[in-house]
This record gives sequence, C-alpha cells and structure tokens, in this order.
Amino acid sequence: MKKLAFLLVFSLLLVGAYGQSATNEVINTILNGYSARAYTSEPVSDKDIELILDCGVKAPSARNAQPWKFTVIKNGDLVGQIIRNATPGNVVILISGPESAEQGMSVNIDCALATESMFIAALGLGLGARIYTAPIAGVNARKQDFQIPEGYRAVTALRIGHMDKNVDAVTAASPRKAKAELVNVVE
Repeated sequence: MKKLAFLLVFSLLLVGAYGQSATNEVINTILNGYSARAYTSEPVSDKDIELILDCGVKAPSARNAQPWKFTVIKNGDLVGQIIRNATPGNVVILISGPESAEQGMSVNIDCALATESMFIAALGLGLGARIYTAPIAGVNARKQDFQIPEGYRAVTALRIGHMDKNVDAVTAASPRKAKAELVNVVE
C-alpha cells in the first residue's frame, strides 16, 4: 500500500513538473524568439511542417470561425518570387482568408493569430521564422501561380527555415520599446 501511495505521489509530481516545464518553454520561446533573417540551405522536414500546420489549425479565431486556408510553398522558384532573399530549403506558408466575409468576422486578425501560432511553433522546434505582409499584394495578383484557393486572398506569409547560427542576429536586432511605453493599466 505504501508503495502504491508513493508511486501515486511521485507520478503526480512528475506530471505537475512536466506541465510547468512545458509552460515555461512556451514563455521562453516567446520572450527569447526573434524574426530570423539568415538561414542555412538545410531543408525543413515534412514532419516539422506538419506539426507547424497542426499548430496553425489549432489557433484561436473569432466565433471559432477558423476562416483560414494554408498553402505550403516548397518550390524554390516560387519561394524566391515571394521572398527576395530566400535561401534554398526555406518554406513559405501563405495564410489566406475569405475574400468576402460575413459582417462581424475578423478575418485578418484570425489569420494573424494562426500565423503567430505557427511562428511560435517553428521557433519552439528550433527553426527560424519570419512573418511577412509586404509581398502579399504580389501574391494576390498571381493567386493561381501560388494556388491560393478560389474565393480566398492571402493575408500573411510565414517563412520557415533552419537559422544560420553563425550570424549574431540577437545583438544586431533593433531595440524593443520599453514595456512602460506600450502598456496602460486601468485600475
């Protein structure tokens, strides 16, 4: 009986420690992550892409509408047409929303939430990622080339690849604004 009680207590402590560890890993990923700009040519594995897509599918959305469609671009020529300085092995996921949405839908925000979920997932897997919005007009002008689903328009692009660890991107990054500049607390 004592052994059973000990095993039960030990199991609960182990489960509790694991849950705490996972939470800290997510927070650490968010607090220490950055938008990578230098990549190696090592290809992103299909397994990693699938896991990243799973995280996008699970993203929150207004009224749980889940209005997004994800288009994975692996073709190097097409990736290069979206991202000027693309590196072989990079993948771009285009996040699209319906062209005409019902009143009250926040398609752009919902697509941004899915993009951020996939961005954090990529960083959590040790990959580099960067969110783009500037190339979207060019993508939408050539929807068929990029196989954007009928009735949808691209909202964001997410570049994913293996970071070039020889580049010191952290100290070269532009400084973050102070939290005091960005937060207003109403009590």
